[in-house]
Amino acid sequence: MTIAVVVPTYNELDNISDLTHALLGLPCNLTVIIVDDNSPDGTGRAADELAARNARVRVIHRAGKLGLGTAYIAGIREALALGATRVMTMDADFSHHPRYIPDMVRLSDQGLHDVVIGSRYVRGGGTRNWHWQRVLLSWGANRVAKLGLGLQPNDCTAGFRLYRREVLESIELDRIFSNGYSFLLEMLFKVQQKGWTVGEVPILFADRRRGSSKISKTEIVKAMYTVLRLRWQGLTGRG
Repeated sequence: MTIAVVVPTYNELDNISDLTHALLGLPCNLTVIIVDDNSPDGTGRAADELAARNARVRVIHRAGKLGLGTAYIAGIREALALGATRVMTMDADFSHHPRYIPDMVRLSDQGLHDVVIGSRYVRGGGTRNWHWQRVLLSWGANRVAKLGLGLQPNDCTAGFRLYRREVLESIELDRIFSNGYSFLLEMLFKVQQKGWTVGEVPILFADRRRGSSKISKTEIVKAMYTVLRLRWQGLTGRG
């Protein structure tokens, strides 16, 4: 196995089957790892049915809605245990469209970057069907992350990422304190601390077609707390 795609889910019954089939249909050697947080809508059962029909689908069931960050970690650990040389993380709602994955893999294959981000904020990237308030919120969160933590990528809050195995093995996942979307900031901070290189591929981020968004104002507050805590750790040499 070369690539494992980690897809956290909570109430994604409308999307998980179509997404999984789209991923398996790509011209890439990949396995799909679905991490379901006991979705009330039956997403976990649908994932099990997909896994029963295709050996390239794995499912991790968790007891409840335990957070995006811990879901990613559970999926990453499974991917590494399976022998994946690269691990991708992405959303289940097609806002991260599978059609961009071959471009991300090609950039990774060039060997110049250890992490590749599907980015909204590079030339050729953008968003679609976003309310202006969400655009402003996303832009502001990225500016705070870049200025507060010295992060170099243009899209610091993107969850559409392709990591080399060595990158993930170098990070002490047990010491990640963030959960939710702030996990993405902490991971990128630790990637940069370790000296790994990050590249970006332009994507068009479209708002979900089905289901409801999981992001909230609380997540934004948590992200700001993460920036402050990581900044403090950097200044004091702790963490």
